[in-house]
Amino acid sequence: MKLGIIGLGKMGYNMAERLLERKHDVVAFDVNKEAQDRAAEAGARIVDSASLLVEALSPPRILWLMVPHDALDAVFKDIILRVSDGDTIIDGGNSPYLESMRRASELETKGIHFLDVGVSGGPDGARHGACLMIGGDRKDYERLERLFADLAGEHGYLYVGIHGAGHFLKMAHNAIEYGMMQAIAEGFTTLKESEFEFNLSEIADLYNHGSVVESRLIGWLAEAFEEFGENLENVSGKVGRTGEADWALQAAKELGVSVPVLEKAVQFRIDSEKNPTYTGKLLSAMRNRFGGHQVKA
Repeated sequence: MKLGIIGLGKMGYNMAERLLERKHDVVAFDVNKEAQDRAAEAGARIVDSASLLVEALSPPRILWLMVPHDALDAVFKDIILRVSDGDTIIDGGNSPYLESMRRASELETKGIHFLDVGVSGGPDGARHGACLMIGGDRKDYERLERLFADLAGEHGYLYVGIHGAGHFLKMAHNAIEYGMMQAIAEGFTTLKESEFEFNLSEIADLYNHGSVVESRLIGWLAEAFEEFGENLENVSGKVGRTGEADWALQAAKELGVSVPVLEKAVQFRIDSEKNPTYTGKLLSAMRNRFGGHQVKA
């Protein structure tokens, strides 16, 4: 297929490279010149603006957006007068599901198709096979299924329902992720503070061989210990956070769902700004390994 990708950050670039490897024709744009140069070396055709990207594609176009949610409205403003009836816009970023539903409704009046796709797996997943949660009209999903199959890992994509469903599912995914990471970090802090001389790197590796808590998160923690050492001396105890967990808290409140684990996990990250701890270092280290987030103390 021929498609345009707007946003060549850690996720967007790796997705572009994976698609090029699978013989798709990619036209790309990013505000960062270095990111554009990397994509050009990988084989993408580079343009200098979002509007020029639209013009570089013949209708019916496929536009995949991989930009932060707070930049989406600006991107839509750049492209909305240039897209045409029959084009498809895919939002693969982390966007509030209500905004995705709104955008789908607005675009429908112009004859523009819209899909909201939650993407999980971090930069490594984007390059070697991501998990895709696809919301929108089923006919649009079926028309583009080959594209999703080429981006995803084995059994790693699913049509999940109407507009907004993809981003709602990714929001819930990130809420679960917060709770799992918090539990792992608290457990390993308890091990470190105990009277026993545990080798935490070996424990992480042990847990990841047949235990009930075996997981990619435990694996990433083991990698972090190898890179930074068990004391994580150069890792910040202040834990970064994005908006998805806050959106999940709000959605749970509106649905009348009790989410004490998520509430406490979010509050821990807020408190870590003024009270960095070893537990925070563990969380930061895991975020670094799966998402490429900066963690230097």
